[in-house]
This record gives sequence, structure tokens and C-alpha cells, in this order.
Amino acid sequence: MADRNETSVTEFVLTGLTDRPELQVPLFLGFLVTYLLTMLGNLGLIALIWKDAHLHTPMYFFLGSLAFADACTSSSVTPKMLVNFLVNHHLISLCECIAQFCVFASSATTECFLLAVMAYDRYVAICHPLLYPIMMPNTLCMRLIGISYVTGLMHSMVHVTFVFRLTFCRSNLIQYFYCEFLQLFKISCTDPTINILLIFIFSVFIQVFTFVAIIVSYTCVLFAILKKKSERGRSKAFVTCSAHLLSVTLFYGTIFLMYVRPDPGRADNQDTMYSLFYTIVIPLLNPFIYSLRNKEVTGALKRIIKK
Repeated sequence: MADRNETSVTEFVLTGLTDRPELQVPLFLGFLVTYLLTMLGNLGLIALIWKDAHLHTPMYFFLGSLAFADACTSSSVTPKMLVNFLVNHHLISLCECIAQFCVFASSATTECFLLAVMAYDRYVAICHPLLYPIMMPNTLCMRLIGISYVTGLMHSMVHVTFVFRLTFCRSNLIQYFYCEFLQLFKISCTDPTINILLIFIFSVFIQVFTFVAIIVSYTCVLFAILKKKSERGRSKAFVTCSAHLLSVTLFYGTIFLMYVRPDPGRADNQDTMYSLFYTIVIPLLNPFIYSLRNKEVTGALKRIIKK
């Protein structure tokens, strides 16, 4: 099955993170706990924002949308990986492979735009506080969230459409723990240059555009914070923005290293670590990064517990 020369391949084998049997159960337990904490953190944050009326503001609508995108990112990869730790044959069909990448690519692209929108939201809140209700009404907030998700879906569909031009007849072995398209291209019998070029161009455009928007927004925020005469005002502004900046640094750092480079088709152990970071670690950390130092979120949680 791994070396078909004439028959088109419709099922693939994922090699996973390791082929050592003694590590399968410990890895399963570790990633199961990580996934459960990820779902608890992100879905719990969404429920808290929905339940507490004090959090019905653009900032928290964006945060809830980011939590949903993180939950989708983790769910696109982790459940299948957990199953593969417990079974001998790590099979995934072409349709499952495409669906997995589609969900991952959509949510990752959506997160890029949501982080940029959140940076703009913080710019308006800190630099133009009196005009904030006019410049960032709830209706505009919902439109920006909708545009982020639609853009993410359209981006993934571009790559999904072009993957159907490929044929797979040499091998069905994907040297990865999930169906990542860059790895799929390596076993294609059709020249995947167009597909790789599209991923590189779209990644550069989307990630550089959103990253520059974030940098510009936070540069303006930094100057506004430094102009504040009140030490308390500066401290509050820094606390508000520091969580967002930490999330941006973690997310864009790994995404840039994975996709925005001259040869995005190259893969090694570093790529696996980058993928683990932005598909599993970042979705786990984000809800806690935004919540632990946020007095409004902790206050809402206390109110819910008291009720």
C-alpha cells in the first residue's frame, strides 16, 4: 500500500510523533490532559463572556471569538492524534485529510485577523477613549469578527481547491502527526510547485499584513501610554496590552518560521515542534494569558461562582 505505482492513493498513513511503543500511552495521557484543559479554558471563557453582561463589550467579543478559533485549531488536530496513539494503523482518508487542513487553516487565518482587530480595538480604547463607543460600536465589532471568519474560510478553500489538481500514486506515508499540506505535497506524483507557491504568497500577504497592522497599532498605543501623566493609568494600559502582545509574539513567531520562508516545503524536526506549538500549546495558553491578569474576567468568574 505504501508503494503503489499505478493505483491512485486515497488513504494515507500518518507516522505520528514517535514510533516507539513505550511512549505511546504516556504521550496519549499527556496530550489528552492538554486537550481537555484547552477545551475547558477556551469554551469556559466563551461561556463566561456570554453569561456575564459586564463582559458584553467589543474587547471581550473579540476575545471570545479568539477562544473559539483556538478551540477549532486544537480540535482539528488533537483528537485524531490521540486516536493514533492507541491504534496500530494510523490511516486517514483523503477527505479526512482535506477536512482536517481546512479547519486548521481557516481557524489559524481567522486568528491572524482577530489579533489585528484586537490590536486596533486597544488602539482606539487607549488613544481615543472618549470616542471609543462611536468608533467601536458592537455592530462594527460583529462585522469585523464575521469578516475575519469568512476570510479564514475563503483562504483555506483556495488551497483545498488546488489540492484536487494533485495525484498520489508513489507513496501514502505522511511523515507528520497530522495531515499538513506541505507534507502532502512531498508524496504527490503531480508537480506541487504551484501549490507551494500559493501557500507561500498567501502566508506572506496575510501574516505580514496583519502583523504590520498590529505593530502600527501598538506603536501608537506605546506613545499614548508614555504621554499619560498618571502612573496608575500607565500601569493599567500596560497590563491590558501585555497579554495581547505575548499572544501575538508566540503565535506569529512560530507561524513565520513555518510558512514565511524561501523554501516552505522543507520539513524537519523543527517544523514538528513549530506545528505542535501553534496547534496545541498556543490554544492551551491563550485563555489563561488573557484571563489570569484580567480583573474584569476574574471578577466575572467570582460573580458566577457566587450565583
